Amino acid sequence: MSDFVKVALDAHGGDNAPKEVVKGALAAVKEFPQIRIFLVGVEELINKELEGVEYDKERIIIVNASEIISMSEPPVAAIRKKKNSSIVIGMNMVKNKEADAFVSCGSTGAVLVGGQVIVGRIKGVERPPLAPLIPTAKGFSLLIDCGANVDSKPSNLVQFAIMGSIYMNKMMGVDNPKVGIVNIGSEEEKGNALVKDTYPLLKGCPDINFIGSVEARDIPSGDCDVIVCDAFVGNVILKLYEGLGNTLISKIKESMLADARSKVGAALVKPSLKKTLKSFSASEYGGAPLLGLKGLVLKGHGNSTAKEIKNALGQCIKYKDSGMLEILSDSFAITQVQED
Repeated sequence: MSDFVKVALDAHGGDNAPKEVVKGALAAVKEFPQIRIFLVGVEELINKELEGVEYDKERIIIVNASEIISMSEPPVAAIRKKKNSSIVIGMNMVKNKEADAFVSCGSTGAVLVGGQVIVGRIKGVERPPLAPLIPTAKGFSLLIDCGANVDSKPSNLVQFAIMGSIYMNKMMGVDNPKVGIVNIGSEEEKGNALVKDTYPLLKGCPDINFIGSVEARDIPSGDCDVIVCDAFVGNVILKLYEGLGNTLISKIKESMLADARSKVGAALVKPSLKKTLKSFSASEYGGAPLLGLKGLVLKGHGNSTAKEIKNALGQCIKYKDSGMLEILSDSFAITQVQED
């Protein structure tokens, strides 16, 4: 029993909760024998979704939460006032070592605030960044930060680069990951004040493989493994990625169904095309970790389906098995000693 990876799952997080969240939990238990899930939410609503379903009650456990934090609520006030909400209870489970990770597709602001206030930062980490994997021509890259720190300092971005490098190496198996900073040109002297001040710090950082500036148009090629930026820039990149991806898929489908000849061609290329489009789907990754905390907090997409929930839960297993938390803690402990 002690070998289980224990995950607190916000049953009320996202547009499709609790239905898709519960379905995702059931799918995860079937696929991952080493996981135990705590479904945190209004017990009555969760039980309604589980009605008539056979499942292992030792591996899916309901933790009652009488309150729900909505997307529209001010995050700080919600975390302070709603102590019995699914987000606060789930975060406290991680803080108290009752769970190894917390997963939510709910309010991003509440998850970010709760992560820092309740779970807490690893000693030496200035600001935890949100770091999703984004699809590229070569597989995937890590976009760090994409939503946690809109106003960042150069020292923050250096820490993002270090955390991103460790994550890509230990979690994703990328050897000596290439790190780039998002810029409006490849020349070192280009960029705004933040980029200009950060560039030489990244260039002189011995803990990363810094390759210089990366322009937005070069991100999809996958030549850069860790893409460093402040959350304002990162979120714009992420949203453009998502919107453009959906538009392209829609236009491709439209073209392939335009006439009889197109439909015949579509039938022939459908298997290969489906495989390609699958690799560019956000559901394959399941969510973004908030790196630099004392426990794993994973933020899923607000419109996540059961498949994305299941993959997010699988990501929690990989995170624990890789020893990411210990590696990050040790890395920043060394950094602190050197600075002192």
